Amino acid sequence: MTDYSPHEAEPRAEHTTIIANEQLASEQTAGMLEPVAYFHDAMPTGVTVSQEGRIFVNFPKWGDQVSFTVAEIKVGEGRVVAYPDEAINQTNPNDLAAALVSVQSVIVDPVDRLWILDTGSPLFQPTKYGGPKLVCVDLKTNQVIKKILFPQVVALPTTYLNDMRFDLRIGKEGIVYITDSSQNGPNGIIVVDLASGESWRRLNDHPSTKSADLQTFMPIVEGRAFVVKQQDEKNGSVKLAANMGSDGIAISATGESLYYCPLASRKLYSVSTKGLIDRTRDDQYVSQSVLDEGDKGGASDGLESDAEGRIYVTNYEHNSILRRNRGGEWETIAHDPRLLWPDTLSLASNGYLYVTANQLHRQARFHNGQDMRRKPYMLFRIKVDAKPVLLR
Repeated sequence: MTDYSPHEAEPRAEHTTIIANEQLASEQTAGMLEPVAYFHDAMPTGVTVSQEGRIFVNFPKWGDQVSFTVAEIKVGEGRVVAYPDEAINQTNPNDLAAALVSVQSVIVDPVDRLWILDTGSPLFQPTKYGGPKLVCVDLKTNQVIKKILFPQVVALPTTYLNDMRFDLRIGKEGIVYITDSSQNGPNGIIVVDLASGESWRRLNDHPSTKSADLQTFMPIVEGRAFVVKQQDEKNGSVKLAANMGSDGIAISATGESLYYCPLASRKLYSVSTKGLIDRTRDDQYVSQSVLDEGDKGGASDGLESDAEGRIYVTNYEHNSILRRNRGGEWETIAHDPRLLWPDTLSLASNGYLYVTANQLHRQARFHNGQDMRRKPYMLFRIKVDAKPVLLR
């Protein structure tokens, strides 16, 4: 206690005002996100939009009850229906090639066909021949018109096919580039000749395709370190919760460069497509064209590009979508607390950028078996006044 003389001024009280329900400063949002669809059942990952405005999504089999792994959103009817039909969404365990197993990505190509990327890996299990595949659907007839199976030297038992981008100008029917984001095996880029169905691996286990480690990368999601305890509880060590490699993918407006990023990293990389498609060259030659495009301000799941040469990235650490302009500077397109793990980006011909937000980080497998997700999951869009890359 401090003594004071009665002749001295008494200690002055702090001027504090208590007001009920006072509006306090809070984090500012950016961009005008528009809700497109709500999902009350399984969590979605991929989204794509046809040139006529039809919207397709997919639901990988990660533990939710998945009635169909590919669907079309009937926006006007408020429904999500199996696509192209119920039958192809019913896995045949005796013939994995006959139907879809677990789809991670759907993409409408430059000539308005829907391509379905089947991981063949429910619950991230080892793949078997016939499971990992590409399926093409004619959107005019809603019929499957092509199916490409991956040999086991390309889709390895550890492979997890993640996302894809197309250049239909190469060869007779075009080329597709696919990321292998495996959590337990080699990562890399898979290249497919759409005419012959032949496929091959590139940048196999190259450092640019690999997950970072806790020595160089500590992801923070919703203010918490996104890590899990090691199975060996004796030393109490931790590991990255989602230590997956090459995941997001985008192609340049000219088709000369392919951009990609590991899920567990804040880095963006690019590689010349010339080396990817030239089978006379080895991986050492291809790796010489890999460029470290620098830090993108946070870790990303999905990538996208536009016809003006700009790159879009989700940022799951900051509930955001960013865009890198042609000069190399980054700007925030959207920042919103509802963007809980922005997953896949899809730029549509109507000038809207679509994004799924699926709360991936809240899954039970990252929280000692307790599911922290709160339904519904979301599909948003935001006007960006840009055109998609259509290499045809």
